Amino acid sequence: MPYIISLRLHYAGGAVLLLVTNAFALLIPWFMKLAVEGLQYPEQGGYAPGVCAAVIIVLALAHCAARIFSRTLVLNAARIIEFKIREVLFFKLQQQDLTFFSHHRTGDVLSRFSNDLTNVRMLTGFGILSTANALILYVAAVALMLHINPGLTLYALLPFPLMVVVVQRISRRMFSCSLEVQEELGRLTSLAEESVSAVRLIKSYCREHHFQEVFGGASKRYLELNLVMSRLRGLIMPVMALATGAGTLAVLFIGGRLVISGRISLGDFVAFSGYLAMLVWPTVMMGWILTMVQRGASSMERLNAVLMAEPRVSDVQGAKEIAGESFDIEFRNLSFSYGDVKVLDDMSITVCAGERVGITGDVGSGKSTLLRLIPRLLPVEDGRLFFNGQDVNQLTLSSLRAKIGYVPQEAFLFSRSIQENIAYGAGHDGGDVQAAAGKAGFDEDIARFGDGLDTVVGERGVALSGGQKQRLSIARALISERPVLLLDDPLSAVDAEHEEQILAELDSYFGNRTVLVVSHRMSVFRNCDRIIVLKHGRVAEEGRVEELLAAGGLYAEMCLKQGLGIEE
Repeated sequence: MPYIISLRLHYAGGAVLLLVTNAFALLIPWFMKLAVEGLQYPEQGGYAPGVCAAVIIVLALAHCAARIFSRTLVLNAARIIEFKIREVLFFKLQQQDLTFFSHHRTGDVLSRFSNDLTNVRMLTGFGILSTANALILYVAAVALMLHINPGLTLYALLPFPLMVVVVQRISRRMFSCSLEVQEELGRLTSLAEESVSAVRLIKSYCREHHFQEVFGGASKRYLELNLVMSRLRGLIMPVMALATGAGTLAVLFIGGRLVISGRISLGDFVAFSGYLAMLVWPTVMMGWILTMVQRGASSMERLNAVLMAEPRVSDVQGAKEIAGESFDIEFRNLSFSYGDVKVLDDMSITVCAGERVGITGDVGSGKSTLLRLIPRLLPVEDGRLFFNGQDVNQLTLSSLRAKIGYVPQEAFLFSRSIQENIAYGAGHDGGDVQAAAGKAGFDEDIARFGDGLDTVVGERGVALSGGQKQRLSIARALISERPVLLLDDPLSAVDAEHEEQILAELDSYFGNRTVLVVSHRMSVFRNCDRIIVLKHGRVAEEGRVEELLAAGGLYAEMCLKQGLGIEE
């Protein structure tokens, strides 16, 4: 409604033109009446048939012109509403935290951007236009029919109340069915997107036939639901046609008798039949309008799930900008759960400004989650995480994240050039792309590409190896020159030769920065001031490398296993 109200001039102008359009249309049967009476009673000196014919032609042309402009105004307004909702929808998606996206499939979100928005546009365009047109025609035509003969009007409209009752019942079923159709389309789109993204994995395991069956099953369910919708739509049209047909039959039989008996003139009968004929198309269109309304309503409900969603991670009222270029990071009795699964349990850690801390542990021990909490990619309870003694929830997200360089475990690359992907980390500040690539050990790879930094990496970096993706992701984090650096298993796909080179470059880059490195490769921690070993979401061990090795605990055992692996 706010979007419709903001474009009220468009809709008001369209409504005025619709009134003009229908006024011209409603005058045509009246002049047909006058023409018939002129032919029937020429001695009375009425309107000459030729004059009436000329007027009807002019009215038809004026009707055509007014309809074009009325449709243009209303349909343009619907396009503008679609544009505005799409902009707000994208903005709202950008504001959501990772928790939201863990509960919504990518394909389903894309379906809301395309199919659901189209349904809303149809509702606010053709839906409003056709509804207004039908209402104007019904009110005006029925009023003129009553003026000609109230009794005949009653007989003509007698089947309509029964039609309304039947259509209302069908309409309720259409709403729920339409919502199911939209949900199933979201699942189908998500499955298609997932299958295309994982095409290499599917082919390597020869699972094409399996995914064809899965997609076929989802597609069949979507087809079945659409067939139900089609049957419901198909039922509405005959019901409405039956009502209008019964009304027309009553007019022919009863109206004909009235003309014979002389209670109404032949001209009145022609005009009455013309007005009734004008109601046939709006009545039939009501079925299409109801379908559109139900689809639009169910689509708007799905869009509202995004538009009304409030992110769990956002700026609180009175949040402050974080200042400084050196930061202590402190976790106080921090716990975190994904639903019912507790990942971090009562964890307390302090990382001093300029300290390099390595974090390791078993798979699922909460290492990556710990790093994601620092830039508040996940919600943090008040009083659990502090930057220089300030609760992170009292700091603005933009200022907090501007101080943090983050290399996620899964390197995501845009389908653009290497230069654009690295420069993305610098934002509007620019930066030395070549220098950042050199620090990440990626400069030699760039030199081997024919287009150098202008090489397009393909969708999600398909043209690069796993190690190259990681090094590019590291370069993206380094170019920003931020005081806090979070590296989540950044060298897992990098070979030993490049690892040595990258670690040497990073050692000089770290300087006085606060650095947290997550890794399963113990060699990555050789220059760390302290190592933290996690187990089941708790700190199992903590200390310098020499201390942990001397203690002979979990860290020493992990180092021993990796050492044996190297020897073999």
